Amino acid sequence: MALRVLAAMSGGVDSAVAAARIAEAGHDVTGVHLALSANPQSYRTGARGCCTIEDSRDARRAADVIGIPFYIWDMAERFHRDVVEDFVSEYAAGRTPNPCLRCNEKIKFEAVLDRALALGFDAVATGHHARIVDGVLHRSPDEGKDQSYVLGVLTREQLGHAIFPLGDSTKAEVRAEAARRGLMVADKPDSHDICFIADGDTRGFLADRLGAAEGPIVDESGEVVGSHEGAYGFTVGQRKGLRIDRPAADGRPRYVLSIEPVSNTVTVGPRSSLEVTVVEAVRPVWNGPVDAPREPLACIVQLRAHGEVYGCRAQVSGDGERLRIELDAPATGVAAGQAAVLYLGDTVIGSATIASAA
Repeated sequence: MALRVLAAMSGGVDSAVAAARIAEAGHDVTGVHLALSANPQSYRTGARGCCTIEDSRDARRAADVIGIPFYIWDMAERFHRDVVEDFVSEYAAGRTPNPCLRCNEKIKFEAVLDRALALGFDAVATGHHARIVDGVLHRSPDEGKDQSYVLGVLTREQLGHAIFPLGDSTKAEVRAEAARRGLMVADKPDSHDICFIADGDTRGFLADRLGAAEGPIVDESGEVVGSHEGAYGFTVGQRKGLRIDRPAADGRPRYVLSIEPVSNTVTVGPRSSLEVTVVEAVRPVWNGPVDAPREPLACIVQLRAHGEVYGCRAQVSGDGERLRIELDAPATGVAAGQAAVLYLGDTVIGSATIASAA
């Protein structure tokens, strides 16, 4: 049965090939580019950044080659409120957010999907590297490009209206197909880091919005070993750029262990002190083949985008709004604000926002 599909086209190779595949499959496809910046720049810094004028033009050219209608939707105000402002406020609170995850949750599969359904579309297609099988989210076979982690926040209903046409393909296969189809974006570099910080200077971006706030860097004993101009410029597990006055007594590197926004204090210590075996998370979403586990569920968890996975036992408590994850082996660099995404094999079963770890 042919579906009416809205294809989100970023101007990159993945979304262009995704739209082409859906159209070739016989569906009624309309392409849409999301204008996420009120002042898009007319240039790209290397492979950084997105939402430029060139991106919208690349998306339009791809739609012309595919032979589908194309529109631009202005999502700048919603993106600024739900992604950029959230990013700044999370750092100000001592947490480390993932803006790509938030964009998928609030923009592509909330604002865009809601509008698409209201306009009579059946589904939204994107170029994400992940698979949906019988309404359940699975990893991509291309482990290096797998994006199931940043899609782990989606609900079952949202996944029911999502199509990921690249689910069974590697990135190399996608680029080769784009070239065969005559899509000019076949060799276009992927965007990296945070799309709205084109120069990659996250600390500078936050300083412009939060201002300088000098505070101490202390070791685990509380001794001051340096100073900083804003605790928001650090994340748990960070080693570089600490600007510590003197080396540790054992001569080994020191890492950020914790960030206390109220006292504006950054605590550093050895890598061994980063190890945690219990993760507490909030606001769980269950979108896989199992519901919220009231008894310990043996599964695996990913705690950062493209990070390691750990065997664990996960269990909700109380009203189901808190999730306790006991790891089978210690993890390091676990930061509040990141997502904990649970899997059974390569199948996503749910996610939650990390609140603390010990």
